[in-house]
Amino acid sequence: MKFRLLAGASVLTLSIVLSACSGGSDDTTGGGAGGGTSELTVWLMRDSVSAAFQQEFAAAFAKSHPDIDLEIQIQEWDGIGQKVTAALASNDAPDVIEVGNTQVAQYAQSGGLLDLTDKKADLGGDAWLKGLAEPGAWEGKQYGIPYYAANRVVVHRKDLFQQAGIDPAAIKTRDQWITATQKLNKGNQQGIYLTGQTWYALAGFIWDEGGDLAVKDGGTWEGALDTPEALAGMEFYKRLQALGKGPKDADEANPPQAEVMAKGEVAQIISVPGGASVIAEHNPELKDKLGFFPIPGKTADKPGAVFTGGSDLVIPAASQHQDAAYTFIKELTGDAWQKKLALAMSYVPNKTTLASAVASDPGAAAMAVGAAEGRATPNTPGWAAVEAENPIKDYMTATLTGGDMKQEAAKTSEDITRAMNSGS
Repeated sequence: MKFRLLAGASVLTLSIVLSACSGGSDDTTGGGAGGGTSELTVWLMRDSVSAAFQQEFAAAFAKSHPDIDLEIQIQEWDGIGQKVTAALASNDAPDVIEVGNTQVAQYAQSGGLLDLTDKKADLGGDAWLKGLAEPGAWEGKQYGIPYYAANRVVVHRKDLFQQAGIDPAAIKTRDQWITATQKLNKGNQQGIYLTGQTWYALAGFIWDEGGDLAVKDGGTWEGALDTPEALAGMEFYKRLQALGKGPKDADEANPPQAEVMAKGEVAQIISVPGGASVIAEHNPELKDKLGFFPIPGKTADKPGAVFTGGSDLVIPAASQHQDAAYTFIKELTGDAWQKKLALAMSYVPNKTTLASAVASDPGAAAMAVGAAEGRATPNTPGWAAVEAENPIKDYMTATLTGGDMKQEAAKTSEDITRAMNSGS
């Protein structure tokens, strides 16, 4: 899964029409380096890299690997699932594909991906972000190689915090966060704008409590919102959501929460850092008044758990150039290019050991702290069916509008169980 909104990234597209090759599409952009002996076709997603970064990487790769003729083709997110599935089932697949981290399981289940488990040590896998590495594995084998990550942080009004005598750097626990938000919630000012269906934020609170959205019992997945831990996570969400005027029957996109904060009466939102750019776009007066801090944890010793969005790189089993494909992945996911990518795009690098690379970018630095406690949705192809129905949103609205939390959680857990197993 990929966040579309990222901090400070000037994302351009490079419009160079290249000749068709295996796995190609009519609308391509590339950084080819002619004269190579292995023709390597790579699919990267729209907006995952800037044109400038792509050109720099392609030129360096050509110089270091003159025997590989690299063609990067930019793909659109809309409809990419069907396109990747068709490519993996063909004999004409590209050699490397960028996929959303939570999509790896469904592609691996089909048997269309190359097992890269034996490459983990060579790629520094012990330091990979869990939220990218774990969903990149399927049935004990590693198919997806962590590429980059992004996650939610607290975007806040520095001026309102200062007026209230609150130091955001001192907010380390959820209880401290509640206290600060209560102090900010006065008059027309909302301490936080949090909608009733921001379910990724709920997932983090549930993980903090030791619970999960679903668990595997033997060979069957079961919804787990009715466990004591998950109920405790929902209880905290309820407390926090009550400290603002966010609608209880909508998610953060309806209306767009950054636009709501831009009106000037909201002290905080939970968002990827790019939300700050949208706020400033709608209200330039707030440009220098916005700051970031990691979502606080249950205890002060570690930040709150967050859903990790981002991408992995995979090699189709049908690739005709698997050695060259691995060379490409090793370069792009290696420390040197990960540091450059993180700074260029305000991403979180793929390893916890590289967090300092984004220290100069406040939004990305806050993301990197949270990414150390990053998680992903249940690692099974069946989860796609849950997201298609998304009974979690209805559960949250029902609970926030007076429904019995335990009863609603039990009902929703049954819905999740049915959806996961029918979608497997």
